[in-house]
Amino acid sequence: MAEVDGDWDCTAETPMGEQRFTLSVTSRGDRFDGRLSGALGAIDVADGQRDGDTLRWSMGISSPLPLMLTCEATIAGDVLDGTVQAGGFGRFPVRGQRRG
Repeated sequence: MAEVDGDWDCTAETPMGEQRFTLSVTSRGDRFDGRLSGALGAIDVADGQRDGDTLRWSMGISSPLPLMLTCEATIAGDVLDGTVQAGGFGRFPVRGQRRG
């Protein structure tokens, strides 16, 4: 099982263009706490779940419009690879690299 804790420098490819953010993860067994920080501000992870090397979570944003995002990412070493589902706007790739 991969080590998932730490800070991840991530990029999501969205209809608004490339969105860069930092994902901070602290795991607790099959759960995790997290926070995203980027151009849209800071957002706490809601319902962070861990299944082996895979993280699943949701988060609400208010800008540019109120929306619930559903996210899933797999960790392999120092690489994060996943998707963000933005309601009816579709699913977008997200990739990250462990900081440090």
